[in-house]
Parts: sequence; C-alpha cells; structure tokens
Amino acid sequence: MSRTGPSAGDTAAVAALLGREPEGGFVVVVRDSAGVPAVIRNDPILRNGRPMPTRYWLVDERLRRLVARLESGGGVRAAEAAVDPVELAEAHARYAAERDADIPEDHQGPRPSAGVGGTRQGVKCLHAHYAWHLAGGDDPVGRWVAERLGPSAAAPAASEGGEAS
Repeated sequence: MSRTGPSAGDTAAVAALLGREPEGGFVVVVRDSAGVPAVIRNDPILRNGRPMPTRYWLVDERLRRLVARLESGGGVRAAEAAVDPVELAEAHARYAAERDADIPEDHQGPRPSAGVGGTRQGVKCLHAHYAWHLAGGDDPVGRWVAERLGPSAAAPAASEGGEAS
C-alpha cells in the first residue's frame, strides 16, 4: 500500500481528472510536462476493503482520449492478435506479482486477482496496459499502444521514477 500518500494538490488533481474522489490510496508515478498527474499507481486494496485489480491508471485526459479512439477502432482485438500470447501471459503474471506484493501481510479480506486490469488472459483494456508501460512496466500491449499513438502522444509525459508526494 502507499507508504506516503499523495499531496492535497495531487489528490484534488486526480479527483478532477477522474470526475470523482479516488476510492483508495495511490501515488503519482508519471506526470505531464506541466506536472499534472498522468499515471497513478493504486493501492491493491481500496479504503472500504474491496480489491483493486488495476494497479496503474491512466488519468491524463488527452492520452485517455487517444487510447479510447484506438480501442473504438478495434484496438483491443488488434493488440491481442499482434502480441505474442506467451509474452502477454508473462506480463500479466509480473503485473499481478507486483500488485500482490503490496498487499499487507495481515490482510484478511478479498484480494485482487489476475493480471493487467484484472484480466486473466488476453487483453481487456488498452488504457491499463498503456498506463503500466508509461510507468516503466514491461508490457507488450503497452508498447503496441505506444507504437500506434506515436512518439508525440507520450512526449509530454515524464516519469516520476516511482513515488510522488
């Protein structure tokens, strides 16, 4: 779980980007060139005890629109067809292991399951894959999305290298 919470400014910015208050702890892991949160890393358990399978969340409005456009044009099926299924399965396993390592040892309730965005196999959401890729994750679908969007799409985003206050 987040060792240090987000600043009040980051919490307000993420709430505005989501259109609601965040339901769990998070840290900003990627910011745009103006310092606005672009990708957050969520705690695996929400404040109310529910599991949160989506570890990395794309909150940047412009990037969300670009990825949504790609999804609406059949991008999920195209990415799944283009990416090696073994490499994808390995990515899901890495994502789940990273997320699960952040669950407190004494947690007794439900736990998030599966890989990227809660997917057991294949591709469900390009946003989640791209968010993990931008945060430095080794994700073949995230790379596929980045290639389709081109270098100018991610140019404004700069990685925080992990934690933000």
